Amino acid sequence: MMTDLPLMTYVATMSVTPGPNNLMLAASGVNFGFRRTVPHLIGVSLGNGIQMMIVGGMLATFMVWLDAVRDILVVAGCSYLLWLAWRQARAGQPGQGKAVKPLGMVGAALFQWVNPKAWMMVLNTAILFLPRGGGWSAALSLGLLSMSINLPCISVWAIVGDRLRNRLREPRTLFLFNGAMALLLAGTALWILFDELMR
Repeated sequence: MMTDLPLMTYVATMSVTPGPNNLMLAASGVNFGFRRTVPHLIGVSLGNGIQMMIVGGMLATFMVWLDAVRDILVVAGCSYLLWLAWRQARAGQPGQGKAVKPLGMVGAALFQWVNPKAWMMVLNTAILFLPRGGGWSAALSLGLLSMSINLPCISVWAIVGDRLRNRLREPRTLFLFNGAMALLLAGTALWILFDELMR
């Protein structure tokens, strides 16, 4: 297994910094508590690790294919983020609490395939840290290491959300928090889309 300190630092930094996954995890912690957010956490780490293994194992072929479908992935990812922002904004409305459920493990794992930050992290990690000619075994090691570092890093966001939960009991305060998180998600999606269009 790879234990290179620069690799571990890079994965930890990319995992813990703000992005769509971490905003969604913090919001889920606030709205549903840490325990109900655990499937979402596991899904993010599992999806990220699997994505790392596949991308690392097929990097040479994949780079050509990714460039051809980049616009589709960006539009799909940003559209999904905008839908999640809309869903998040509705989470704080009175009477909506039972209608909205936390994102599950499978949904969170699949989201990694349209999450622009996840793609950036996976591609950069594979390009920078896969040994030349390492093949699938190196990609498997990289994916497992990525999962083991990613899970505790993203858990911080769900725990912070869970701790804020008691402070946001009043419906108006929760509504404002969910609105702010929704605006951040929507802003992230629009920023990514704008950045991509300007290339």
